[in-house]
Amino acid sequence: MSNSAEGKKVPQVTFPIRRDNEWQSVTSNELFADQTVVLFALPGAFTPTCSSTHLPRYNELAPVFKEQGVDRVICLSVNDPFVMQAWAEDQHAENIEFIPDGNGDFTRDIGMLVSKNDLGFGDRSWRYSMLVKNGVIEKMFVEPDKPGDPFEVSDADTMLHYIKPDVTLPARVSLFTKPGCPHCTRAKTLLQENGYKYEEIKLGSAGLSYSTLQAVTGKGTTPQIFIDGQLIGGADELEALMAER
Repeated sequence: MSNSAEGKKVPQVTFPIRRDNEWQSVTSNELFADQTVVLFALPGAFTPTCSSTHLPRYNELAPVFKEQGVDRVICLSVNDPFVMQAWAEDQHAENIEFIPDGNGDFTRDIGMLVSKNDLGFGDRSWRYSMLVKNGVIEKMFVEPDKPGDPFEVSDADTMLHYIKPDVTLPARVSLFTKPGCPHCTRAKTLLQENGYKYEEIKLGSAGLSYSTLQAVTGKGTTPQIFIDGQLIGGADELEALMAER
């Protein structure tokens, strides 16, 4: 794999897609002309790294990309339109535009089509990201040619820091809550009023229990709030922290 596509125009193809349960088509020209676009490509919908890390971080940082002049953030994979639509719904990635390259035409023309026959996948995209301005590829971050599925340079943070090296990233906030907890509601309100987006981890869902809470936080009460990996504590501690800022 190489960065040989930098400075070239994106491949001109037509993508069959599904919108509102109907077949439609979108062209490369519609996606890239007269726009600044960040595209990240990955081996497959619903696969572990793609679902847990690659896509979620781009979705999380998409508003920051747009603050830096990016018009759209596109996720591309050599999957059929039904699979990509189902994955988009499963991921709740409302900030990302999903483009299925089912026949691999775009991926082949850009030199990123690889065989994954050993995994039973057939032909798929190599993992990469690129910044495209008015249809011309300014920058590509292509994963190194190593066995397996390397994920070292095509992440959202690397692309964002290329666009603006001194960019200020939004805080990453997670909070453990339980249903019917008034202090949890107070904590969420405090975060919203101060402009923080957050990930809510609800006890009682997906097998999460007080044992999980104790193991992760060392505490036995909700809410428990983390900001950028640091345990803040409950709603009172969060309120005190917000008062200082």
